[in-house]
Amino acid sequence: MPSAVASLRVRYAETDQMGVVYYAHYFVWFEVARAEVLRALGGTYRAMEDAGVFLPVIEAECHYRRPARYDDEVEVRATGRLVSPVRVEFQYEVFVKGESEPRASGRTVHAATDRAGRPCRLPDRVREAFA
Repeated sequence: MPSAVASLRVRYAETDQMGVVYYAHYFVWFEVARAEVLRALGGTYRAMEDAGVFLPVIEAECHYRRPARYDDEVEVRATGRLVSPVRVEFQYEVFVKGESEPRASGRTVHAATDRAGRPCRLPDRVREAFA
């Protein structure tokens, strides 16, 4: 299964008053890692969208185990798999660098659509890479 790791440092703007990462930012980090998976396959979201295929999120979940905090270095590990010719799923784990237990984990499911929002097949190279 295709995978990639995105590394980042928690910014102050991503935290609440206690220095804990606000829950919604994990989904932004998932997107960063997801884009890295596509990049590792030799493509980009932009190229896919330029070709007329979009990947809206149709399911999303995140399980928070322990908080990440301001200035932590985090790694977001993403793995993708083909669900059907028109759907792909990504699994994520968020680690503070150097730790073996994830701070959070989650998943997103995406349906391939055309410019009008109608379902369409994923590009051949994406289907082949995720199969």
